[in-house]
Amino acid sequence: MIKNIVRPQTLKGFRDFLPVETRKRQWLRNKLSEICESWGYDPIETPTLEYLELFTGQIGEDEKLFFKFKDQGGRDVALRYDQTVPSVRYVTQYLNQIAKPFKRYQIQPAFRSEKPQKGRYREFIQCDADIFADPTPYADAETIAISLDIYRRLGFKNVKVLLNDRTLLKEIPYKALVSIDKIKKIGESGVIAEMEKRGISDDQANKYLEFVKTLKPNETIKIILDYLKKSDFDESWYEFDPTIARSFSYSQGPIWEVVIPEYSAGSVLGGERYDGLFQSLFGLKMSGTGFGLGFDRTLEAAEQFGLLPVKVTASQALITVFSPLLFEKSIETAQLLRNEGVFTELFSNPEIKLDKQLKYADKKGVPYVVIIGPDEVKKNVLKLKNMKTGEQKALNTDQIVKLLNG
Repeated sequence: MIKNIVRPQTLKGFRDFLPVETRKRQWLRNKLSEICESWGYDPIETPTLEYLELFTGQIGEDEKLFFKFKDQGGRDVALRYDQTVPSVRYVTQYLNQIAKPFKRYQIQPAFRSEKPQKGRYREFIQCDADIFADPTPYADAETIAISLDIYRRLGFKNVKVLLNDRTLLKEIPYKALVSIDKIKKIGESGVIAEMEKRGISDDQANKYLEFVKTLKPNETIKIILDYLKKSDFDESWYEFDPTIARSFSYSQGPIWEVVIPEYSAGSVLGGERYDGLFQSLFGLKMSGTGFGLGFDRTLEAAEQFGLLPVKVTASQALITVFSPLLFEKSIETAQLLRNEGVFTELFSNPEIKLDKQLKYADKKGVPYVVIIGPDEVKKNVLKLKNMKTGEQKALNTDQIVKLLNG
């Protein structure tokens, strides 16, 4: 009698990915790595678990979203909430081993115990790129330029970065900034109402909002805008927006968000300068600026605009097994094609009939099938079948390699 049958399911807010979805995600990860490295940024990785104290008091009111617990040693730990705070720890820990300024990118999962919704999950991939040990606005400008370059090189035609500077907002209390930052979601009346819920009077809330709406670019913002212009970005791709506040308590200096107007789930990237984080955590005078890219939202937007490759499998050809007696010939052919750079799959069970092998290739999306029957062996050729058109040709190995690598 079977006991303790387990229902196959994922936790709420966590996901599995079928091969076709995983391939899309691999495509985006590879593109992001390629773009960041083309700007001179090197990859790093940090642990999934960090000491809880690393994040405590640094994130703001979203600390309620920490996945935190005691480990077997009784230590208070948390799953990686974001990649900025761990990277500050990383830079501090390896300060004498890295070239400065230090330019890094990181593509790893983060974890937040929030309500799952479109484009927002409890485990999600983030791509960060940052410059450390450069306190000038030019470092901010460079990471903002990369923010735009990523979407330009992914193929998006209509993207905009919205810029502000938290130093312009220094007279506004943090609890008001958190509300103002939501203005595009809830509107001005919603912002006023939320500030009132936070204990700010109606008169004061209106003064805060009016103050923010009338702000003008300071010298730092002007330097960044000029940098973007010189970097060959169309002026429609960037804009000073005084209502951008960024709700992280460690945000300071230049702050920015990237939006895709036709994509409705929200901003796809956010960034800020956070020099004070080094001081508050480690008592170190150091600078840092950079962004976190929403991997899932960027992928959803790329799919919405038809920018994803349609390839569903890496296999270029499936080598079928005509019969167990010819299995050795199929193994040999598969290896010959792989040695020539053709992504080749061999059907693993020689007892399965050929028609089922063809159905397998069709379901998986393999574009070509190689059939090696007795007649093909006698003539020293291979039968190549195009699974889309049904066309079959008798070719030798060199001809198949040339066709598939064409």
